[in-house]
Amino acid sequence: MVQVSVEDIRKLREITGAGILDCRTALQEAAGDQGKAQAILREKGLASAAKKATRSAAEGVVESYIHSGSRIGALLELNCETDFVARTDEFRALAHDLAMQVAAMDPDRVGDDDEGEGVSLLEQSFIKDPSKTIQDLVNDAIAKMGENIQVRRFVRYALAEE
Repeated sequence: MVQVSVEDIRKLREITGAGILDCRTALQEAAGDQGKAQAILREKGLASAAKKATRSAAEGVVESYIHSGSRIGALLELNCETDFVARTDEFRALAHDLAMQVAAMDPDRVGDDDEGEGVSLLEQSFIKDPSKTIQDLVNDAIAKMGENIQVRRFVRYALAEE
């Protein structure tokens, strides 16, 4: 078994938000490789997200985003399991990023399960990090916060062009 340093664990924890023991285990499995350890944690996060998907998400926030120039805006409802998580800075930042995504990319629906044609929000590449989809972003938050998180609905407004 590969020995990993406390510094390596700390770096991985800062990047992923995973627990200390999970970071140590992932680094040991990856023979100390930070990139492989992140991939291992992401896989575990996906498994964790799937387990939590059946839990009720009745708390949350309604977040607004108004683009500079005040010509485009979005409202988004993001739900979680407890009001404790809904009040955290990380959850609020996620809601803000998702509302900004809606304003910028104009998706047609939340996910694959929703009716309608066109682009779903959860399938889009994240505007701040195109290597991740919005679903990846939500799954990372689920793994980090330990609760089911769901984008319930959104609406985008834009001034009519004349």
